[in-house]
Amino acid sequence: MTTSTATPQVVQRLTWLLFIGQSLASTGFIAGSTVGALVARHLTNNDSFTGVPGAVYMAGGALGAYAFARFMEGQGRRRGLTLGFGVGVIGAVGAGLAVLFGNFFVFLASFVLMGASRGSYDLARYAAAEMHRREKRGQAISRVVLGGTLGSILGPIVVVPQMGLVAQAFGADELVGPWFASAALFAIGAVLIAGWLRPDPSQLAQGVPEPSTVVAGPARRWTAILSRPQTQAALSALIVGQLVMVMVMVITSVHMDHHGHSLGDISIVFFSHTLGMFAPSAFSGRLADRLGRGPVIVAGGLLLITACVIAPLSQNTYIIAAALLLLGLGWNFCAVAGGALLTDTLAPAERSRWQGMTDLIINVVSGTGSMGSGVVFAAFGYGLIAGLGMIATIVPLAVTARWLWVRRSAPLAAAAD
Repeated sequence: MTTSTATPQVVQRLTWLLFIGQSLASTGFIAGSTVGALVARHLTNNDSFTGVPGAVYMAGGALGAYAFARFMEGQGRRRGLTLGFGVGVIGAVGAGLAVLFGNFFVFLASFVLMGASRGSYDLARYAAAEMHRREKRGQAISRVVLGGTLGSILGPIVVVPQMGLVAQAFGADELVGPWFASAALFAIGAVLIAGWLRPDPSQLAQGVPEPSTVVAGPARRWTAILSRPQTQAALSALIVGQLVMVMVMVITSVHMDHHGHSLGDISIVFFSHTLGMFAPSAFSGRLADRLGRGPVIVAGGLLLITACVIAPLSQNTYIIAAALLLLGLGWNFCAVAGGALLTDTLAPAERSRWQGMTDLIINVVSGTGSMGSGVVFAAFGYGLIAGLGMIATIVPLAVTARWLWVRRSAPLAAAAD
């Protein structure tokens, strides 16, 4: 693969293109995930299965993240992202047909493909980061994640209700409509990335200078990478932040449905949640670059705990929406700062594979959480899920605090010597 000149104009254009792709992708993904648990209950008439779509979605994301990362390692970001959008088209069409004809197993198989598609496009944030110098990577990641803001508005507020009405106008269930809208959005994204993401971000990354703390040369062994406290902090923020967010998010729609909330109320809550996930990217990247990755990760963990405290307290739509807003904000801080920190600690030769492996682990863990949330909810209720989320969040807080302490103590020890 040849190296292209990473001029500021080229880097800016490609970053904004990745932003637009994220906007299309997130609108399609959020439109589907808003009703995924409801579809499971609709097709099975059993609350215990409501976490299954989220689990298979994450399983697809896990496989897709690693497979597409390895594919991008040899073929580049553009081809990998284009292929990911294509897989999303197939998955969305299959899910819509499965709901239309009432086949739960086909729905799950299609959701696996949608998850794989999501796994591919989650790597776009790393594509943006690797084109930038270290001091700008938080902002680069946050700009791509910010593209999800459009999805947070159009997905639950516009696409789900309006496409539900369209489906009903044709005599179908309202849960059918969002999937075909998702397929159209993925198709547009595929055309956009295939045609205009040139030169490939992977080519530009070869010319970006790295700080002296990054080891150049061949990839290190995984034990050497995992032994570093900053890598541990990055991974704990990314993995646990996603786990807690998914555990609470996927079951909230069923929790509200049990208490008589309408699809409109549920859409309001998911709008609030996804707005919290993506809109803060306008400033969270700058905070991670200026204040440091660690303090932003800690702030994200505290926000996740606050959300888990508030969510079960009331059946008022707007209180639940406020809790889910904080849940999304906490995830955003952990994802942006954790992603920037992970990129900082990896050498260029290690990034694609480790970024894919990290997203694989994220999806496996959060998929397990999604599956378990349905079972826990059916047996014990929403409050226990929120409690488990609070307990899990202690992990990134402790690991990050340890890294910050080690980093602070190292210069003092050196001065004493």
